[in-house]
Amino acid sequence: MDPLNLPADAVCVMVGPPGSGKSTFAARYPDTWRVSLDLYRRLATDSETDQSATPVAVEIQDLLLDARLARGLTTIVDSTNVHAHVRNGLLARARYWQRPAIAVLFDVPLATVEARNAGRDRAVPVRIVREHHQLLPTSARLYDEGFTGVYRISDLDTAGAAQ
Repeated sequence: MDPLNLPADAVCVMVGPPGSGKSTFAARYPDTWRVSLDLYRRLATDSETDQSATPVAVEIQDLLLDARLARGLTTIVDSTNVHAHVRNGLLARARYWQRPAIAVLFDVPLATVEARNAGRDRAVPVRIVREHHQLLPTSARLYDEGFTGVYRISDLDTAGAAQ
């Protein structure tokens, strides 16, 4: 099921703090569509939370993202992407390969995110969750950055497409 009806050649960027439901939402799509920093950190270190592996995880993500976009394959970027410079890099890749870039903004209330995070096996420190939540851009900002489509998870939840 594709609740977003993604174009066949799009890059879809999840944007949200840890515990907001990005990976759960991305799991609705084929595994081959997803690039995930957590997965690549785990493959490099046996731990998804080992932040020292982030540079190599980003290299792997970028390599796979380019390989998929070059072939016109739909790709979902399953990481926080709350920092503008990270999104700008992803948008630059989409522009280079002339692919549409869609953002899914996980505008989940902080209390909900904190509760979900606390119940996870790999809980992220609360200060990081709060910092990432404060960094959430608006839909208008994402459009201004260059995304060709923006979905708010709160709107999708209302429509019954997420959860």
